[in-house]
Amino acid sequence: MARIDFHSNVSNKLEYACRLTRKIWSATPTGQPVRNIVMVGEKVDLMRLDELLWTFGASEFLPHCFIEDDAAAETPIVLTHDFSSPALANVPNADVLIHLGMRMPKDVAALATRFPRIVEVVTVNDAERLAGRERYKAYRDLGHELHNFDQSKA
Repeated sequence: MARIDFHSNVSNKLEYACRLTRKIWSATPTGQPVRNIVMVGEKVDLMRLDELLWTFGASEFLPHCFIEDDAAAETPIVLTHDFSSPALANVPNADVLIHLGMRMPKDVAALATRFPRIVEVVTVNDAERLAGRERYKAYRDLGHELHNFDQSKA
């Protein structure tokens, strides 16, 4: 079973995604392979996220690309709008999936098998909160280990 973390009540999901990605990526112990992160969301959000990842920190660089890019197999942070993109097969490791969208994956079982850790980012927006609750119930019904991190208290 996958570990699924819900980060709820997020005020700005793209800035939050940058901070979260930096934290996950930089937490790789010295000498260990870099953890691969796949970020799924709506195309318009991913375009803005792409810009933010380039400019997020003045002294940092979060190496990333879109899944269709030739370098996706060698890039630790990959952006895609499709949970079932055939190009995901070219990503050698799939350690963490960060979901920024509202759509429920069609095949949750396959997704949870592919990614040992899934992070759902849920904003304060009512529609996104409702969609997040539905995803939470679906994951729970499949027996996954669920954790909630309420960002309104952060």
